[in-house]
Amino acid sequence: MEGLRDDIREVYSAAIEAVNPRGAVLEHLRLQAGKLLVRSRGSTIREFDLDAFGRIFVLGAGKATALMARAVEELLGDRISAGLISVKYGYTTSLARIETIEAAHPVPDEKGRRAAERILDMATGAGAGDLIISLISGGGSALLPLPAPPVTLEEKRQTTNLLLKSGASIHEMNAVRKHLSLIKGGNLARAARPATVINLMISDVVGDDPDVIASGPLVPDASTFAEALSILERYGIADSVPASVLDRLRDGVKGLLPENPKVGEECFSGGTGIVIASNILALEAARSRAKSLGYTPVVLSSLIEGDTREAAMFHAAIAREMVASGNPVSAPACLISGGETTVEVRGKGLGGRNMEFALQSAILLDGTRGICVASVGTDGTDGPTDAAGAFADGRTVRRAMAIGLDAGKYASENDSYHFFERLGDLIVTGPTNTNVMDVRIIMVREKGSAQDI
Repeated sequence: MEGLRDDIREVYSAAIEAVNPRGAVLEHLRLQAGKLLVRSRGSTIREFDLDAFGRIFVLGAGKATALMARAVEELLGDRISAGLISVKYGYTTSLARIETIEAAHPVPDEKGRRAAERILDMATGAGAGDLIISLISGGGSALLPLPAPPVTLEEKRQTTNLLLKSGASIHEMNAVRKHLSLIKGGNLARAARPATVINLMISDVVGDDPDVIASGPLVPDASTFAEALSILERYGIADSVPASVLDRLRDGVKGLLPENPKVGEECFSGGTGIVIASNILALEAARSRAKSLGYTPVVLSSLIEGDTREAAMFHAAIAREMVASGNPVSAPACLISGGETTVEVRGKGLGGRNMEFALQSAILLDGTRGICVASVGTDGTDGPTDAAGAFADGRTVRRAMAIGLDAGKYASENDSYHFFERLGDLIVTGPTNTNVMDVRIIMVREKGSAQDI
């Protein structure tokens, strides 16, 4: 199985290389004869005469934002008047003209709040003759925490924790967070008016909805106060969140607070926004590398979400079918999928959705031969851990039993990290400085009996 693991590592590395933030920016921004060209699929969609702007500001937040900023510095150099970005601890690079603040993710901290406050001040201070280049990537929501009074940072942290444990999707979490913020849900765009804004985004959300990426600080907000309140009620946490959170959402529903800016408002005119990297690009690169290694690749979807255990059951069933009958393609084959599943945390263990997927896959594939599974976060971290994901195969459960580990017990405690740590099957990459959700890779070595290793 080690050969399959080596091949998975190669395929994963190709996926990460394809969504390198620096390369993505340089592909979509070009400097030509004093004009900044914004490009998509090889064609220029907007151009901006830099001589028409008095100042150029660079701001942003997210796990991929540091490398995005480096690319902008390479392009514009001393044309940049000032800049400030907020990134996750460790997700940095050397920058000359753009200041970096490291802060906490996924639960925000005070450093993130101060960074958000300064970024809002920078946007507010820009005028009609200024250009703002915004660099937004996954993780930016936690890295731009600026709660709307009277909600405090600690109260927003408590709400975020409750949402994380509830099994709410990233879309649902962000709908709530946008309505507790002075900066998200288009409010940064409202503050930046009348400056011109170029908003470059790297997507970490299913469907690549711009208003969900980092909770959409510079794009129209499609969600409402009523939707945010209904999410808390749907997951049974409305009575658990701080009173100030519930009061703010209820005031918004009553019309006592202004809604976040919507499509057609003036603050979104004059600029442009574009998604420059996403999960499907990573999956396509993974498919190409798997093919070059001699596998028949199948990209299932970049849009997989929902319960992690159900997603594991779906993938395991396809892998077992390929071994048993050669459908939908004959082995050697490589199943590839992306997206972002959710885990309803019931135990007190340590883990993340990728390690949870791997643990459930190990249980489902127990006793099979010729199948190796890896589920990995493209950002290099899975949940609040130092691992990006884990490997699993048909021997995992039996190897665990041999050293006294009960896979079912670890699964019930949501303790996938310590399970795979004991087995030496964690995937640890360190910060990748990008973030386009998850990549799941399943190698199927041969057609034949799927039982009795």
